[in-house]
Amino acid sequence: MPEYKYPRRQVIRWVMHQLSKPALALFAEVEILGRENLPKKGPLLVIGNHFSFLDPVAFVRFSPWPIDFIGAAFPPFAPPWTKFITTMWGFYKLYRGTGSTEALRAAEAILAQDGILGIYPEGGSWATVLRPARPGTAYLAARTGAKLLPVGLYGFNDVFPPRLRNRARPVIKIGQPFGPFKVTGRGRERRRQLDEIGDTIMRKLADLLPDELRGRYSSDPAAQAAAKAVEDYPWDEAPEGLVDGGGVVN
Repeated sequence: MPEYKYPRRQVIRWVMHQLSKPALALFAEVEILGRENLPKKGPLLVIGNHFSFLDPVAFVRFSPWPIDFIGAAFPPFAPPWTKFITTMWGFYKLYRGTGSTEALRAAEAILAQDGILGIYPEGGSWATVLRPARPGTAYLAARTGAKLLPVGLYGFNDVFPPRLRNRARPVIKIGQPFGPFKVTGRGRERRRQLDEIGDTIMRKLADLLPDELRGRYSSDPAAQAAAKAVEDYPWDEAPEGLVDGGGVVN
């Protein structure tokens, strides 16, 4: 079984964290709200809505602790140049639609070491309104007993292409930690409880977003109806990384 050390890549990640401040400031005026809600230590699941390929950069920007990530092995909506950044930082790869047991084991190991783990419960950034949670975040929360820190992210889709005038003003809004959660039972009952936790997670994130971005959690029936068009998970019928023999490409 692989060893999952936390923290890791400390020097390069410290450098990248420092560089994230002037790099984002060069292209946008980032507002960070709710710093007083940041816990001093883990274990902690840092969760956010996922509208932009810049969302992990936003997490690095405000994070006062060594933060690790589990994320998509094949991010189809991110520009090719971002691969260099993610490779330098390092993350545990999720092959969406497959269960990704190795990434989940890594996540549990990080949290067992009182680590800080960033994760996006929607499982992808294919839309710009909130979607239902996939079960992975709820599963990790229930398995590990870690608290969750909700972070609302919006305006990052306006950063590129950069503008000299009327620069983008993205917002990072940090909510209060919540949890922990516990799940009992098996089978359908266990999945029902995980879905309830997932719904709670997304409602906490919705509270940190403008109403028009909340999807099914919006107060506007028209916005709720429009959000249904983007709620289906794109990788249910086309799992990532599978080869003819059914294995996963690493």
